[in-house]
Amino acid sequence: MVNIRSLDPSASPLDYYGSELRRLREAAGLGQSQLGGVVFCTGSLIGQIETAKKVPTRDFSERIDAALMTGGFFTRLVGLVLRSQLPTWFQPYAEMEAKAAYISTYQSQMVYGLLQTEQYARAVLGVEQDDRLEEMVAARMERQRILRRDHPPVLWVVLDEAVLRREIGGRRVMRAQLDYLLTFAREPWVHIQVLPDSVGEHPGLLGSFTVLRFDDAPDLFYCESYDDGHLTANSQVIRERSVGYARLQAMAHSPEDSAALIARVMEERYGPGAVA
Repeated sequence: MVNIRSLDPSASPLDYYGSELRRLREAAGLGQSQLGGVVFCTGSLIGQIETAKKVPTRDFSERIDAALMTGGFFTRLVGLVLRSQLPTWFQPYAEMEAKAAYISTYQSQMVYGLLQTEQYARAVLGVEQDDRLEEMVAARMERQRILRRDHPPVLWVVLDEAVLRREIGGRRVMRAQLDYLLTFAREPWVHIQVLPDSVGEHPGLLGSFTVLRFDDAPDLFYCESYDDGHLTANSQVIRERSVGYARLQAMAHSPEDSAALIARVMEERYGPGAVA
C-alpha cells in the first residue's frame, strides 16, 4: 500500500526533502514503484524517504536528480539533511568546522572524525547508536566532504599513540583505518603527527580538543564531554589552547616519523600474522 502520510515541509530538512520528492515525483507522473525502478531501488524505499522515515543517501539523491531532471536540487539538499542527523549539541561545531580555513586537533581516544573510515566510524558510533546507526554513519561521512573540496581546509591532527593501539571494530577494521591514515601523507593540506607514549605528562592530558581558524572570523575552541560540546571564542582560552597545541606538536613525532610509526603498528599489531 502506498504510504500517504502527510508531512510538514518546515518541520525539518528531512521532512522538506520528503515532501519535495513526493511533489516532483507526482509532477512527473510516476508512482513510487515506477520511480524506484528508474533509480534502482524499491518503491517502499521511495515511500519511506517521502514520509521522512528513512534518511536519503548522497548516491540516492544524485540518481533522483538524474531521473527527475531536477538540476542537482536533491544533491544540494542532502548535505543539509545529513547534517541535521548529527546530535543537536554537535551541529554548531559541524557547521563551523565546514567553514574553517585551518583545523588543529588533538585526539586522545580515537581517530578524528574527518579521517575515519566508514567501518571505523560504524564501530565507534555503534557503541551507543542502535536505531539510528546508519543515519549517524552517513552524517559522519558527509562531514568528510570538506576535505574533497577544491580548496579544503588545512587539517593538522595530533593523535595520541594509544589511538593506534586501541582496537576499535576488530583487527581488520583497524588495519584499514591505519592504512587510510597513511594515504593522507600525499595530501599537502593534511598533516598527522603521533604523540608517543614516552612523553609522559603533556598539555593534552585533560582530553581531546580542537581549534578552528577562519579567514574572516574569530578563532574558535571546541571540546566535548560525554553528551555535550563546548564551543567558545574566548580569546584567553584560544591563546592558552593554541600554546598547548604548539607544545603537543613539538613533543610529537614529525609527520614523516609518524607515518612510519603508523605503518609499523599496522603491520605488527594488525597484520595478517599479528597475534591478537
